[in-house]
Amino acid sequence: MTDHEMSGPDSSAGLEQEQSRLLRKALQGSGLRHGDLWLRYFSIGGTVGEYEVDAYIQSLFSLPPGQRDLLAHAANELIDELPPLPRAPYLQDLIQ
Repeated sequence: MTDHEMSGPDSSAGLEQEQSRLLRKALQGSGLRHGDLWLRYFSIGGTVGEYEVDAYIQSLFSLPPGQRDLLAHAANELIDELPPLPRAPYLQDLIQ
């Protein structure tokens, strides 16, 4: 990402709130902790501290669009690493 993408202005606070809400929902659904997200985010180039990330996830702090996208990327990487949920077997699966 370019410096402009990391710190460019966001014209819509509503989109930021929605992005934060959906990130919070993804973290809750996956069982990931904020600290784990921050560590991954920081390791891939994030520049915001853990306290600020936690406040952003709770919609209490504003972040530039590029940093929000980097958080989303970090969350998606962590979610992709989780084991898949167990699936219900078909009868044929049990017979084999």
